[in-house]
Amino acid sequence: MSSKLEQQIEEFLLYLSDIKQLSPHTLSGYRRDLMSLVSFCSQQQIDSAESIHPSHIRQHIGQHHRRGMAGSSIQRSLSAIRSFYQFLGRSYGLRTNPAVGISAPKQARKLPKTLDADQLQQFLTSAKHSPLELRDKAIAELFYSSGLRLSELSQLDISDIDFPAGLVTVLGKGRKTRTLPIGKMALQAIKNWLAVKPEKTADPALFTSLQGSRIKARNIQQRMRKMGYETGMPQNIHPHMLRHSFASHMLESSGDLRAVQELLGHADISTTQIYTHLDFQHLAKVYDQTHPRAKQQTQNKSALSPENDKQQNSGN
Repeated sequence: MSSKLEQQIEEFLLYLSDIKQLSPHTLSGYRRDLMSLVSFCSQQQIDSAESIHPSHIRQHIGQHHRRGMAGSSIQRSLSAIRSFYQFLGRSYGLRTNPAVGISAPKQARKLPKTLDADQLQQFLTSAKHSPLELRDKAIAELFYSSGLRLSELSQLDISDIDFPAGLVTVLGKGRKTRTLPIGKMALQAIKNWLAVKPEKTADPALFTSLQGSRIKARNIQQRMRKMGYETGMPQNIHPHMLRHSFASHMLESSGDLRAVQELLGHADISTTQIYTHLDFQHLAKVYDQTHPRAKQQTQNKSALSPENDKQQNSGN
């Protein structure tokens, strides 16, 4: 492996951590993608960033594609390489960026899975009252009420909740804070949890284990899956599904894409626009079921079916 290239990558990661203050999760992704580039360069006997050309990047990306890596993951890898070379340009005066102009293979855009209003009512309705169940209900209500990311919710402290105003302040991607409204059902669920929350430690976390330590993101995922199973959900429930449901239902009711973008904390509105596709699917279904011409078209298709042709021919 190229020690010089690895050293430059470590400097870049330190810059992302100390100056850009990216989250550990994001830093881990950058490291994984750039170490993959180092491994490729070692195979090609490339010993420096200056020696990497666009053809090498295409080869590297081609290897990812042949191994079945998703287009979104390949695009993330390209983004990491571009950012790395931008850093080299500022720090070392490197003038070329071999990843510029190279795009990931296109793939079908997967729409996020959501729950409808009836399913959410079933999921969030619970007659159980143990401390853990009250905590899990409060977590689920807050996910759906305010559209939080898993990392945002797991980092919440009690002081982040403004109970009189019904607001929550979260630390999002890029260490940007935003303040969001909390619905009355979620606010009450949080109050119910705090009434039984263990106070064995001085941990300021909003959601803790029964031992009093901050609950981990992985544990939250497991508890949401368990809650979904116990409430008879037809699919595995995960935190991001509740965030997707929040976004889809907000957009369906308001039609205000910019407002939903702000609530979700998306830097780019194109990320939010995927929910317009979900909304269109719903509208298209309503149209097919209710519009007279749509009904007529369906009936015409039925009338032109092979069975009806046979019946008409036999009648003649």
